[in-house]
Amino acid sequence: MGRRPAAPNILLLLMDDMGWGDLGVYGEPSRETPNLDRMAAEGMLFPNFYSANPLCSPSRAALLTGRLPIRNGFYTTNAHARNAYTPQEIVGGIPDSEQLLPELLKKAGYVSKIVGKWHLGHRPQFHPLKHGFDEWFGSPNCHFGPYDNKARPNIPVYRDWEMVGRYYEEFPINLKTGEANLTQIYLQEALDFIKRQARHHPFFLYWAVDATHAPVYASKPFLGTSQRGRYGDAVREIDDSVGKMLELLHDLHVADNTFVFFTSDNGAALISAPEQAGSNGPFLCGKQTTFEGGMREPALAWWPGHIAAGQVSHQLGSIMDLFTTSLALAGLTPPRDRAIDGLNLLPALLQGWLMDRPVFYYRGDTLMATTLGQHKAHFWTWTNSWENFRQGIDFCPGQNVSGVTTHSLEDHTKLPLIFHLGRDPGERFPLSGGRCLFRCMLAILEMIENGEKASSLQTSSEPGTTAPWTLDSQHRKLRPSRHLVELCNRIFVKTKGIQTLHVFALEF
Repeated sequence: MGRRPAAPNILLLLMDDMGWGDLGVYGEPSRETPNLDRMAAEGMLFPNFYSANPLCSPSRAALLTGRLPIRNGFYTTNAHARNAYTPQEIVGGIPDSEQLLPELLKKAGYVSKIVGKWHLGHRPQFHPLKHGFDEWFGSPNCHFGPYDNKARPNIPVYRDWEMVGRYYEEFPINLKTGEANLTQIYLQEALDFIKRQARHHPFFLYWAVDATHAPVYASKPFLGTSQRGRYGDAVREIDDSVGKMLELLHDLHVADNTFVFFTSDNGAALISAPEQAGSNGPFLCGKQTTFEGGMREPALAWWPGHIAAGQVSHQLGSIMDLFTTSLALAGLTPPRDRAIDGLNLLPALLQGWLMDRPVFYYRGDTLMATTLGQHKAHFWTWTNSWENFRQGIDFCPGQNVSGVTTHSLEDHTKLPLIFHLGRDPGERFPLSGGRCLFRCMLAILEMIENGEKASSLQTSSEPGTTAPWTLDSQHRKLRPSRHLVELCNRIFVKTKGIQTLHVFALEF
């Protein structure tokens, strides 16, 4: 394990509105995802993996740039970014100044294709082939509709530069039955691309299907086959498709030279529950919120012969890490002229290392929360407005937590709500002593900011160092340095939070 071939193929499988609890390997009771469960058994599962935003477009921009939406410009401030997708009326898209993953991979000889949902702008200047992709089959938006084709046309489907049809017309979706053949079309596009490229060039395939986004759909052979209803039918078809792609990699004898990663753009859209939404497992709320259910995602890594089988990594991961990790796989370094927020996960994937890092939860341009270690601090809480809630728009159905799932934007910046996600993954029981915990978290964040960059944590094994992390080679992880623990001790002793601090410092 751990040997590195030159320029492995890269296959990123990005789901749409799929929840943390939607796979059997994550505890979904019906166990209807045998191929994805097998992928986890043959590779590595990440229980602590996050999107960069609780909405589709900003999360996808973050994946392809390695940067938070607040940096890459792909966010909105309308109603705290409740609608940060790019409908037909919005003429913006990914800025030209951003360097996307397929553009950079060209330097290492990669041929790149996107299959499915682009969602980073529909005007010609935002076209995927203008931003590094060599091929595209899919749509600039989700499969909303049908529209009247007068004031608003149905959403187009493209092959490269050519529009080959529209949803609900050449590519029908039956809203009554849920029948659509799109996942099968997307699967065939992926299989054909892999067959063409596997023997000639390293390839990057970004498979971004949207069957699990409402209105959910599945092809006729899968409709009515799930215990979970139509949403489960869609998941089963995706699972079957992933199985066929992995099988093809084996048949072509390129499985050991292909890195595959499966995740989702944000949590399940509970506003569409229960008929058209997935499960966020034990976590609070869902899509469009910065609670765990909105941003913690299923995540599986697979690379036979390199990633040891049956591994579970408790590394805090982010969708932005796929950018930096993919570049590292190709032997490339991230751009140095801008801040890159993604980490290189190869030490975690290949050697089992754990790298402490913060996770930031943005909604629009507002930093709503931060996680360090197992502690999460909410600076602001808000689900949606009372007006919308009274109209039946509910992002947290059946999950009201007093003082937490608020319908007005509540300011906790002076005394954040802090939760221990290991003991309280549902964010229901704020910790006492929150002020001193928060001061320690701020001290840690300040040391990280002053001492290292997000993609290269500063470490030291020398006594008396002021570096925030110490390399623990025995346990193959980064631990807080003696200086950091002593700093937190001083903060907690001063605030009489000694017992809480002891637990915090040891668990960090």
